[in-house]
Amino acid sequence: MMREPRPPARWSPASLVALAVTALALSGAVVAHVAFLFLGVAPANAVSVHHHEGIDAYVQPEFAQDWKLFAPNPMQRNDAVGVRVTTVDADGRPRLSDWINLTDQDVEAIRGHLAPSHVDQNMLRRAWDSYVATHSVQGDLPKGARGELTGTYLKRVVLQRTGSTWEGGRITSMQVAGRFTLIDPPAWSREAPPDTTEYRMLPWWPVAPQDFREL
Repeated sequence: MMREPRPPARWSPASLVALAVTALALSGAVVAHVAFLFLGVAPANAVSVHHHEGIDAYVQPEFAQDWKLFAPNPMQRNDAVGVRVTTVDADGRPRLSDWINLTDQDVEAIRGHLAPSHVDQNMLRRAWDSYVATHSVQGDLPKGARGELTGTYLKRVVLQRTGSTWEGGRITSMQVAGRFTLIDPPAWSREAPPDTTEYRMLPWWPVAPQDFREL
């Protein structure tokens, strides 16, 4: 004896309302996300100027773009960001490491790679640029809440590269520094080649076990 087919399941009115609200919320979130990113890279306008703090708070640093819409600005200098650390051996003896060129590690990871990672290309450089843009040169004081955020972000980016130990010792503090040299102009240019290199050395930061949470 053949059974009669069951009628198709029907959504209750409450379920349909919940689905509609969820779809509207997701659509609104996508539209807002795209709008924030667009305003973050678009040329200055009335909206982006008036709401620049809110836009920067959303876009930086996770969604930052290293370009401007309709106005590309390629890099014109060679950057090198490095770190040195103090460690404590198992017998309690402190040690100071040599400078570790983190940018050189990124360059080696990119060289010859057909599809280099965005992490290797931009993460360290963007973390450094965000830090120096939100901290004073004198005293390295943060400029508002965003300055505190970029300081923590740069520290965690560097600790991802070093790990919690270095050459057998536990890292207890770190110092980050940058070296910047302008790229020589092309041979056909009448510009004079740059003859200076800029340096910026940040203060020593203590390193504690909680700094490595979720790294």
